[in-house]
Formats: sequence, structure tokens, C-alpha cells
Amino acid sequence: MEQIDYEAKRNAEKEVAATTDLSVKRIKSRSNMLLYPFSKRSLDIAGSLMAIVIFSPLFFLISIFYLFEKRKGSIFFKQLRVGKNGEMFQIYKFRSMAIDAEERLKSDRILYEKYIENNYKLEPEEDPRITKLGAFLRKTSLDELPQFINVLKGDMSLVGPRPVVEAELNEYGNKADLFLSVKPGVTGYWQVSGRSNIGYPQRVNLELEYVYKQSLLFDIKIIFKTFLIVFLKRGAY
Repeated sequence: MEQIDYEAKRNAEKEVAATTDLSVKRIKSRSNMLLYPFSKRSLDIAGSLMAIVIFSPLFFLISIFYLFEKRKGSIFFKQLRVGKNGEMFQIYKFRSMAIDAEERLKSDRILYEKYIENNYKLEPEEDPRITKLGAFLRKTSLDELPQFINVLKGDMSLVGPRPVVEAELNEYGNKADLFLSVKPGVTGYWQVSGRSNIGYPQRVNLELEYVYKQSLLFDIKIIFKTFLIVFLKRGAY
């Protein structure tokens, strides 16, 4: 009578189960890769439309207060930033700086060098570019509201790495292509981890960590954390 090798049979069954499990994981992974971009864009459109409607009274009030600013330019500040896959786009903000901001900064060589060394930031009280209304808008993050228009247009996402000016790409070195592989965001992992309190090179690690970990659930967590950060005014200047 033929003897049944139960140990070999169990091992064979384990191999089949492992192969099946791996196949299921691969199918789920492919499904997530296809579903995530669609879900993310749907969230971007719905979220940006809702934000524009909810914050429309603030758009109006800020426009009224801006009438009292001296040497006014357009209420909207536009600046070229680097987007997904290196495509350049105009980011929108409420103007928080004087219209001759760059000239003011570069006219003081020592201050400009400090600006570069300090991760392209200056303390509000020493920054000659920022207006009184602008200081308030930055402290409350209200200057970022027009970026919901960028999201609606598809230049940005609600969540992603913060869009940088071209010069800042040097900070990412050979990881720049990875950094630019996703859309920049209005908020992101860097912002909820400390924002302006965290400079380069630590910022690079946080931005790239988002690229590695991105998912719809992670995005939603970051959005909820952003509400808390903005309410507490942490890292905003």
C-alpha cells in the first residue's frame, strides 16, 4: 500500500498558499496604483471647490483690507514653482510682500546671504519684504487660500510635497526626480511635521517620506493634522 508523505503534502500546500497570497497582494497593489490617482484627484476637486465656497467671505474681506495697503500691486501674488515632472507653473497667493520685495531683499547683501543660508527664510520682524497685512496673512496661513485655485486647475494637489522654486531643487540632489514624481501640495508631511521650523536637509527626508508612503488614508490624516497645525499657528511665518 502506497505511503502518503504528509510532511511533503503540507509543504506543498504551504507553497501553494504562499503563491496565492503573493498573487492576491500583487493584484491589490495594481488595483491601488490605479485607484489612488483617481481617488486623489476626486478628493482634490471636491475639496478645493468646497474650500473656495467656504472661504469666499475671507477672499472678499482680505480684498477690502488690501485697499488700504501702500504701493499696491495685484492682490494675488504669482510665482513660478516647479511642479510634477519638472513642469513649471504659477502658484497663487494673497500678496504678503511689497511689490519691490526682491529688490528690497537683494539690496542688503548680508541679509540676502542670511536668507539663503537660513533655508530661504527670514524672521518676520527682519524681513523688509513683508507688509503689515502680509505678516498677519502669513501668521494665520490665509495667504495660502488662493492655492485652492491651483488645485482645481490641476497644478497642485491638496496633499503633497511643498512646491519649490527652481533654485531649491539643488537641495534634493540626485533625489530631485523622485521628489518631482508627484504633484506638489497645499499641505503635506513636511508642513504637519514642523513646517518652517524644519529646514534643509531634514525637510528633504520628510518630503521624500511622503513620496514613499503616499496613500489616500495618509493624505486624509495629513489634512486633519493640517487643521490642527493652522489653528495652533505652528511653524507659520
